[in-house]
Amino acid sequence: MELITEIEAMREGSRRWHRQGETVALVPTMGAFHAGHLALMRRARELASRTVVSIFVNPLQFGPHEDLSRYPRRLEADLQAAQAMGVDVVFAPSEAVMYPAGEETARVEMGRIAQVLCGRFRPIHFNGVATVVAKLFHIVEPDWAVFGQKDGQQVAIVRKLVRDLNFPVAIEVVPTVREASGLAMSSRNEYLSADERLKAAGLYAALREAEERFRAGERERQALVSVVETALAARGIEPEYVELVDADELRPAPEQLVPGRYLLALAAWVGQARLIDNVVLEVAATA
Repeated sequence: MELITEIEAMREGSRRWHRQGETVALVPTMGAFHAGHLALMRRARELASRTVVSIFVNPLQFGPHEDLSRYPRRLEADLQAAQAMGVDVVFAPSEAVMYPAGEETARVEMGRIAQVLCGRFRPIHFNGVATVVAKLFHIVEPDWAVFGQKDGQQVAIVRKLVRDLNFPVAIEVVPTVREASGLAMSSRNEYLSADERLKAAGLYAALREAEERFRAGERERQALVSVVETALAARGIEPEYVELVDADELRPAPEQLVPGRYLLALAAWVGQARLIDNVVLEVAATA
């Protein structure tokens, strides 16, 4: 496995693979690997003959009072994990390499889709995500890019980025990897105490209650949202939001669900950790 820290070296390596007839899959990350990241790497290796994992804690997606300074960083352990997964290259540039223009860096503006759900509480976050993902696509020039369903809004935004700006990249989404309790794997789980980790498992438990109601035939949007809100309240969790939206454009679902794919998503603070989770609900078309 090779560690690359410079843009031109990464770009030339990927182009050399393509000249040799190989395909490239990219897994964009901020490091601090857990089992969820490893699942993305495993899927990338299945899709392409070469796998690149980027590690970059992207300052553009952190607000002024968020956890940029304390976000977990452990490059050496991550390199060992990536090598064990059979990754070909870890691309780990510095902030100066990625953003030589500093505050004057050009940014991607995603519009409405970046201002709903988590975007209401993190107004610069998804434009920062879209900017770094666009840069990584230009640098690595992957055939595939692999993301996790846990970040459901991010998935929708990246798909829109690819569609609207004509990136020749196929987006692959891997199901959320969970701890035994159901808690979605996240680098921010490290902020949780043992008691908080138990409490945080209630996020997915609440979503599962609504999912079960959906499978039993419930199709009213507010009824499904209320199931989650009630289940969270019973566990002493006050959410930032619980919303049911269409899975592609993240617009509010109709009051009575029609055939389509929907994202039932939430965010909540547990201790010092802001956690997100979601389930996908699909209403099949009737014959």
